[in-house]
Amino acid sequence: MKKLSRRQAIAVLAGTVAAAGDRSVAAPSQSLGEIAASNGLVFGAAAGPVIDKDAAYRELYKTHARIVTTDVAMKIGTIAGQPGPKRFESADRLLKFCSENKIPMRGHCLIWNEWVPQWIKSMGTSERQAFFDSYIEEVVGRYAGQLHSWDIVNEPFWPGHKAPGGYRLGPWYDTFGTGYVRRAFERAAMADKKTKFVLNEAQTERDDDVGLAVRAGLLRLVDELQDAGVRLHAVGLQGHLQPRYPHDPARFSEFVHKLAERKVEIYITEFDVRDDTFPADIATRDAMIAETAEKFLNNVLRIPAVKTVIAWELSDNYSFYTDAAKKKDPLAERLPRPLPFDSDMQKKPLWFAMARAFQSAKKA
Repeated sequence: MKKLSRRQAIAVLAGTVAAAGDRSVAAPSQSLGEIAASNGLVFGAAAGPVIDKDAAYRELYKTHARIVTTDVAMKIGTIAGQPGPKRFESADRLLKFCSENKIPMRGHCLIWNEWVPQWIKSMGTSERQAFFDSYIEEVVGRYAGQLHSWDIVNEPFWPGHKAPGGYRLGPWYDTFGTGYVRRAFERAAMADKKTKFVLNEAQTERDDDVGLAVRAGLLRLVDELQDAGVRLHAVGLQGHLQPRYPHDPARFSEFVHKLAERKVEIYITEFDVRDDTFPADIATRDAMIAETAEKFLNNVLRIPAVKTVIAWELSDNYSFYTDAAKKKDPLAERLPRPLPFDSDMQKKPLWFAMARAFQSAKKA
């Protein structure tokens, strides 16, 4: 990536130019949701529990989000963190907020081999099999017909685990093998006939051995599910952009086209830009973040099957990257800036870059 001058970076901060040169920008009075909708896209964001406490942050969602994904509210570690009755309070509050503001809500995520409570991992195989089925039946049944979509299985692949086919290891893989994915979709379909079902995956943006292996595995899995008659409406590509890894726009576009040929919708489900390899200077860093995001979005939004872009939270202070940085060093002066709003909930160059990308993504 070319280095921007200080003057260019400041110009990007003002939302008047991007690294590629002068271009028009959407009126700052418009919301990202409005700009996306005017071009046939849906923009939204994940929302964590802080939305209950921070009124200003809550207003960002009311203004900008046309869809909301649960961050942790519907993960098994929240709902079934301990034995006994399920804990649905957090998910119910977020659903109430979304319903009151007429914002569709996505469930994330039903089954994942990570963040599974120890008491479930400690079960015997037969007990865990029974729990898997009953958990899906209860949770999906509770919210049947109330959600826009469900991430039924999250991140089935992680080549680093060295499992056959590149699958991610964990308690569900240990219990059912690779068949846990199909089983999860089929059990969910018994409990909910209306909600869109999504297979959500990370790392596909990487053009290295890991990313290419995940892409191949994902295409193969979609074929297997469709051949088995599984109800699969969409594939989620998380979109955590990581400039530390190579990214080839042409090869990524080719992969997304291959997914689209399988007649599934494609959602960018967890969009942000990791900035730890960029310079510390905020003006320069913000400009590079914006440039990275705009190039990615301009490329992927040319593909009609890509319907939705969902940021993983909206403001920098509530990013999971920021949380991790503060845990690592509570006194850190440099904090991540991966999202369209800063910690004061003001628009950043990334906001304008996303607005421009949405504005130019004319859909048929």
